[in-house]
Amino acid sequence: MAIMIHRRVIPFAAFLLWAVVAPGVVAAATVVEDVRTWDGPTHTRVVFDLSGSPDHRLFTLDDPARAVIDLRAGRIDPALVEGIRDAGPIQRVRTGRREDGIRVVLDLERTLEAQAFTMSPDETRGHRLVVDLGKAGEKPPLRTAERESTEPFVVAIDAGHGGKDPGAIGAAGTHEKDIVLAVARKLADRVNAVSGLEAVLVRDGDYYVGLRDRTRKAREAGADLFVSLHADAFHDRSVRGSSVFVLSRNGASSEMARMLARRENKAHRIGGVSLSDKDKQVASVLVDLSRAHTVEESLDVADVLLTELDGLGEVHGNNVEQAGFAVLKSLDMPSVLVELAFISNPAEERRLKSSSYQHQLALGLTEGVRSYVATTRPTLALGDSTKEYRVRRGDTLSAIAERHSVSIGALRRVNELGGDTIVAGRTLRIP
Repeated sequence: MAIMIHRRVIPFAAFLLWAVVAPGVVAAATVVEDVRTWDGPTHTRVVFDLSGSPDHRLFTLDDPARAVIDLRAGRIDPALVEGIRDAGPIQRVRTGRREDGIRVVLDLERTLEAQAFTMSPDETRGHRLVVDLGKAGEKPPLRTAERESTEPFVVAIDAGHGGKDPGAIGAAGTHEKDIVLAVARKLADRVNAVSGLEAVLVRDGDYYVGLRDRTRKAREAGADLFVSLHADAFHDRSVRGSSVFVLSRNGASSEMARMLARRENKAHRIGGVSLSDKDKQVASVLVDLSRAHTVEESLDVADVLLTELDGLGEVHGNNVEQAGFAVLKSLDMPSVLVELAFISNPAEERRLKSSSYQHQLALGLTEGVRSYVATTRPTLALGDSTKEYRVRRGDTLSAIAERHSVSIGALRRVNELGGDTIVAGRTLRIP
């Protein structure tokens, strides 16, 4: 029978059922505070946020396929799992009450290997019970609390174009390849400043890298996320704003996305590498069969990045776009393409050339990555990349922001300022 807790008072007798651990021994209940799922390329993960250290047991059953978690002296509001439907191989999640606690049942579409481990509280989260389900007949990757908390999340940063391929060229002669490399380097610095994150630059100089070689280099670096940076262009110079794209399985989501995909994919011929080799159709079939999960994950991170870019300035369109970019055809990692702004717009071209604005873009993208990682890798403790500055007499918020290459809005947010008034002697956090 499902547990109906919600906000009503639990009868005293029922409370004793929850709390009894052994005859004569009463312990505080371990409350399940939240349940989160993540469906990845190699395994599906379920994370239980708990009020205390769990005493648990995990096992699997067949006919029908199920994974069962018993939590001794546990309590849960069934509403936490009611919305979990079709999360990877998990068809639904049910809860039930036992004499010594609760039972959580994951109804599966097929029999899977399962393993569980616990995580102790850190700076951002409390106790956690993590359940991993293997996929495609494989065991889930063996992870321990120590390994999970120390392995960095690797971000491959791809500065588009380069070398003989300048990319788009602004009205003042600014080359896209130079702008995106400058932002990529600043983004790498920001990412590396966060404990738990690690940046890998696909291109760290003015040279050309073939589209397939870009994702290959990311794979060789063990990247968990691929971010390709570009600067947009259009014949109408009044068009402006940032955009975030992910791979589309069924064509582009707008005419702008179609035009942009054609322009970017032509760069593959400049490097002397063709997508039309004899294995193209075989590769396309494999991509169609294997990339669905990475498209969904890519949409998740793209949504977060677009929100951060919207906080820095205007975005082009209200949603994440989808297009057939060759550089995003990676089978084993979420991948996004960020158009930082329209280099064909004279005002945005000037902003893109500004080192201060490049720093702001890098900061916003880093915060987006942090938010995404906090959701998909809940057991990874991320450090704080902020610095501190003591306000001096005569300082203004705008001058401090310019000095540290951050936006005034970012300073207000991290310091919870309602305006621009600051007092000498106060310590500000610099993101």
